[in-house]
Amino acid sequence: MTIAFYLASAVAIAATIMVITRRNVVHALLYLILSLLAVALMFFALGAPFIAALEVMVYAGAIMVLFVFVIMMLNLGPAGVAQERAWLPPRMFVGPAILAAILLADLLVLLAGNPASAGQPQVVAPKAVSLALYGPYLLAVELASLLLLAGLVGAYHLGRREPKKEND
Repeated sequence: MTIAFYLASAVAIAATIMVITRRNVVHALLYLILSLLAVALMFFALGAPFIAALEVMVYAGAIMVLFVFVIMMLNLGPAGVAQERAWLPPRMFVGPAILAAILLADLLVLLAGNPASAGQPQVVAPKAVSLALYGPYLLAVELASLLLLAGLVGAYHLGRREPKKEND
């Protein structure tokens, strides 16, 4: 399990570096999804499968959908479509595909391995997670949701175009 943890952490570090260094938002988004999946695999390797599932559902799922919506709202029409096709040649998917294959192999090794060697996984009930999130961390959860909403509204405001006025 130690090897699986270190392999997933290496993929997470590599993918995060690629997020920071990419100039194209869509490329950075692909690498960010890989980084979040690697972190989920690290939680799984540590014996916390519920937290790993939450990581995939909340971050790699819901938050990434929010990012995709923001990118879609900032689309500039036909010029944006042509630019997206130029940004996403098939060779662009080689890097994320290699890192995703490493994560998939790592997950299969973890699932096929001896469950006793995974340490003593602690069972965390969904009720305990909800009580923790909406108990002492309620303010942090609400502030994070307001921050995401403010970012979405700001992106819409920055990306919207004024309607063209017809000359009478």
